[in-house]
Amino acid sequence: MTKTLIRPEVLAPAGTLEKLKTAIHYGADAVYIGGEAFGLRSRAGNFTYDEMREGVAFAKAHQAKVYVAANMVTHEGNAKGAGAFFRNLRDIGISAVIVSDPALIEICITDAPGLPVHLSTQASATNYETLNYWQAEGLERVVLAREVSMAEVAAMREKTSVEIEAFIHGAMCISYSGRCVLSNHMSKRDANRGGCSQSCRWKYDLFEAPTPATHQSLATGETVEPFSMSSVDMTMIEHIPDLIQNGVNSFKIEGRMKSIHYVSTVSNVYKAAVDSYMADPDNYVCKQEWIDELWKVSQRELSSGFYYGRPSENEQLFGARRKLPVYAFVGQVLAYDNSTQMATVQQRNAFSVGDEVEFYGPGFTHFEQTITAMEDEDGIAIERAPKAMMTVYLPVKQAVKPGDMIRKKK
Repeated sequence: MTKTLIRPEVLAPAGTLEKLKTAIHYGADAVYIGGEAFGLRSRAGNFTYDEMREGVAFAKAHQAKVYVAANMVTHEGNAKGAGAFFRNLRDIGISAVIVSDPALIEICITDAPGLPVHLSTQASATNYETLNYWQAEGLERVVLAREVSMAEVAAMREKTSVEIEAFIHGAMCISYSGRCVLSNHMSKRDANRGGCSQSCRWKYDLFEAPTPATHQSLATGETVEPFSMSSVDMTMIEHIPDLIQNGVNSFKIEGRMKSIHYVSTVSNVYKAAVDSYMADPDNYVCKQEWIDELWKVSQRELSSGFYYGRPSENEQLFGARRKLPVYAFVGQVLAYDNSTQMATVQQRNAFSVGDEVEFYGPGFTHFEQTITAMEDEDGIAIERAPKAMMTVYLPVKQAVKPGDMIRKKK
């Protein structure tokens, strides 16, 4: 009997309203955001209720969904106001909330009936009994722990009907499912209540504890190479068939604090890959151009995490980067005049006449050209666009659209 394949949702991060619209414009079926309370990204551009309303309206107009992460671990008194918060989300039209704390789950189900609840990855769901438990409690989706293997995903799908969401791209936490107290101890910022200072990403030196016999470092007379306790990032672009065949309903991309360059690129790539596989599973091929595209926004090395085995030292960050990012995001197209072939561009990083740049847009459209001339808002010819967010005009022979992005090699 042929297994019926379900098209997975491409779920993108949206730290701001601009990122929400960008992600959906570039193919995301859904986005997840943070509100001004109960989340784990206190430094992200968390949404006000009015911004949520605008985001939901935009998403619905494009047949997309908006989820809100409310995944903090509450301490005494932290749950105050949660009932009203969840009711507001329900009434705004949020499609679901992502929660880890059982108290917040109970409050949401009790005080905001009709608002679907998804279990956060912070809750470390790693087996089908756990998934069945939460489904019986009224949850419709579980975000798996990032430590599960592909074989475990397959086993869970065989024995549960709850929706499965799994991380497929982005940063990995060195601690188990994000439960870490390094930040609490080292900077008095609670990682599980939205204040992680990413202590694992810091650089460290290794020294021997002083004894009466020696006060020298372990590497006597040598330089000790700084190290971190940090993991490389994840990518599953080469394993789309495994994820779909094993019943993953939602492909989650990490990165609410990343740029619109990142959000647009990664959403674009996974949308293309999923569409390609669903159109013809038997003849699907992972295209090298998708892999190359992801490297254009990667800031760390990439691996498949725990899906196919336990990560080794090669999946951790130490010493010099093994692969350096070579592209920089420089601008976004605001408008294009077909008659004059002039594009109106908002600068995001400095660029100059003579630079080789790449334009890209939704649907995996790409082309390269040299910037031959530029004008500022007053129509004055300029050689360089150095001011943040300045508007410039430049000739572009191939038609572009509002929302298209521009990047250049560093």
